[in-house]
Amino acid sequence: MPGAIAPLPTPLRGIFFALGGALVLSVNDLAIKALSGKYALHQVILTRAFVGMALVLTVMALSQRGLWQIFTRRPLDHLIRVSVVMVSNVTYFLGLAALPLADAVATAFVAPLFITLLSALILKEPVGPRRWAAVAVGMLGVIVMLRPGAGVIQPATLLVLISAFSYASSHMMTRRMRETESAMTLNFYTQLGFILVSSTMGLWVGDGHMSGASDPSLAFLFRQWHWPPLADWPYFIATGLAVGIGGLMMAQAYRTTEAALVAPFEYAGMPMAILWGVLFFGTWPDLTAWAGIALICGAGLYTLWRETVRKQVQDVAAPSGDL
Repeated sequence: MPGAIAPLPTPLRGIFFALGGALVLSVNDLAIKALSGKYALHQVILTRAFVGMALVLTVMALSQRGLWQIFTRRPLDHLIRVSVVMVSNVTYFLGLAALPLADAVATAFVAPLFITLLSALILKEPVGPRRWAAVAVGMLGVIVMLRPGAGVIQPATLLVLISAFSYASSHMMTRRMRETESAMTLNFYTQLGFILVSSTMGLWVGDGHMSGASDPSLAFLFRQWHWPPLADWPYFIATGLAVGIGGLMMAQAYRTTEAALVAPFEYAGMPMAILWGVLFFGTWPDLTAWAGIALICGAGLYTLWRETVRKQVQDVAAPSGDL
């Protein structure tokens, strides 16, 4: 049709899904950080999962394949993937409760490096020197922001590192399952896993009999459940919508595009963490932090430019040369 807008090539669609997913998921980090001082982790996750599940089921019902996507022939793979996602989320949120928002997010961004490494070792996806360079530059930006020796490295940081490795591993599972499972199927079972585990945890410790720990992470884990006031509900709803929408976008990105290509675009969440810190927690970045942000954004923009000008890419499975 004359004048029609041509669809983006698959790699570019994957990049934009990853970029959008990172921006949306940053809202989840903000909401979890805001709630971590007053509520139990499993109460927050359960509420979030119900909101996310409602969103996933709605999108699924309106899609061409409908609710039939709930059925799967790979229940064991889903169980493994959901377990890994669970470890990633719990360790990250426990670390987030004890660390400043920007520090936690910056530490978590070793995940794209893990993703690139695992995609080469496990999925045998080609990773050329320019992709490695883009990830390395982004990691350099994270290191600049972390400022080793400035007191950032602490036990809570180790939790975030465990989370980053688990997160990368979950995307390896997503790539392996992409031929038979849609993004909505993957997210349905993720939300279902969160509901089951957080409900069990709530029945076990939700009465507060293990609360009272002075450590922020342990306090977040074992705090007693209580009904939120109206002022806190926007945070609960925001975390549910963010993880539902962002999770779908990320799953689609890693289903359709090489993991090492889209991974650097997750760094977009770092500038957003800085923005939320300024707006909600009153922390303004200094010149060093801005230098790190510039490196992180530059790495992603360079990768986007390289993919735009490459004419050889016709299929996501095709060799990617030295990109």
